[in-house]
Amino acid sequence: MFEEQSNQAQLPPTSAIELPKVSEFDTWFAYPIRVHPHHTDYAGIVWHGTYLTWMEEARVECLRSIGINFADLVALGCDLPVVEISIRYHLSIQLGMDAVVKTRMADVTGVRINWDYAIVSTDGQQLYATAKVTLVGLDRERGKIMRQLPPTVQDAFAKLAAPKNS
Repeated sequence: MFEEQSNQAQLPPTSAIELPKVSEFDTWFAYPIRVHPHHTDYAGIVWHGTYLTWMEEARVECLRSIGINFADLVALGCDLPVVEISIRYHLSIQLGMDAVVKTRMADVTGVRINWDYAIVSTDGQQLYATAKVTLVGLDRERGKIMRQLPPTVQDAFAKLAAPKNS
């Protein structure tokens, strides 16, 4: 049995993970957060699912900053559900700490709307988590993926989309 396990693929050590420079996130939308007791486990460390909530809050506020109110989007019959997510935790955040969720729309490819995230310390010196999230436009009435977003949403997204070379 031990021999069988040793033949399985092994993940590289975490020291082999290349960390992005925190300065890469300077131009991204910033959403400040503070860790409250309900965000943490019994040891005062932020529960892993809390990061996802913060990322969604940052995304909704980023959209609001360019004139897309999520409630208005839903009223138009469009929703933006998450269809894929990847998150890497670099350092834990603890009870009482402040941090900043940085986000940007990476690109829109076909029906996929791709977002990047970094959760960093308020002084920009520590990187706590990085993530990628993919959304799709959903026609709420039909329950089908939209092949094309409403024109007002497309126009707003065009202002927000990151340049291809960044």
